[in-house]
Amino acid sequence: MEAEDILGELKELSVNKNVSKDELMEILKKYARIISVQDLMMATARMRKDGEYVQKNYREKYLKVYIKYFIMRMNEVKEFSDYENTNIDKKSFDTSFPMLERTFEKERLGNADDDKFPLIYVITALYTTFILEEPIHPVGSEFPGSLFVEEKNGEFFCPVKDNQKDNVNAICHLCLAEQTPDI
Repeated sequence: MEAEDILGELKELSVNKNVSKDELMEILKKYARIISVQDLMMATARMRKDGEYVQKNYREKYLKVYIKYFIMRMNEVKEFSDYENTNIDKKSFDTSFPMLERTFEKERLGNADDDKFPLIYVITALYTTFILEEPIHPVGSEFPGSLFVEEKNGEFFCPVKDNQKDNVNAICHLCLAEQTPDI
């Protein structure tokens, strides 16, 4: 089983009329189990390197959020079972494939074939969106300009979502948060 095999399994799952959270979690858990502690350490190092380009006054906040909610979620995925087994949003799931495939390939470019970062990226995006039903950037994530991801009356709002609408590779297209009004 290779990391890229997850895309084929997800595509097979998408032929079903409905997809349950249990069916999706089975695949996510299966692939999360092939991610080692060393893989997580390498992904963390990669994120720290990418974080060098974030404005200095936001860098530590960025790294703390991304490492905690992106990398460390793999352990949570392996063990998580406290969700209601309902059907996921099939339309959103189906339309996510082209973006997930592009993202997977983009994250693999220039990196070793055994780099698990693209797999971590796909698992985290699907888990957060379809199982937890939360925005990909957690509530409280800060962006330049002292802007934050917020939850109001059970709805999630992101101050930068519209900034990514023309970026076909942006994971924001999968995220269930809406653009924060009046920004």
